[in-house]
Amino acid sequence: MAEETNPEKPAGRKLSQAAWWQPAVMIVSRLSVWIAAPIIIALYLGKWLDKKYDSAPKLLLLCIGIAFIASMAGLIKNTIAEYKKISELGKSGESDKNK
Repeated sequence: MAEETNPEKPAGRKLSQAAWWQPAVMIVSRLSVWIAAPIIIALYLGKWLDKKYDSAPKLLLLCIGIAFIASMAGLIKNTIAEYKKISELGKSGESDKNK
């Protein structure tokens, strides 16, 4: 007997096909790292520098300010890249409809 394949069944899906939600999760995780990582690094670095130079809380605040600027730059860069990907997909979809 031939096996019946059900397209809704996960076992019948090919491994190369990504789930519909995976790109969104990747974008959110990438942007979340740009928010959290610089701030966490700045907190530890700022506390260490303040302890070393006895300048509390000046260097901590300076590190947090620099981390905020770095976070915003990373977020903007990644967001622009994602918008470009989305607009290219939209343009290719429109050209396919016109054929």
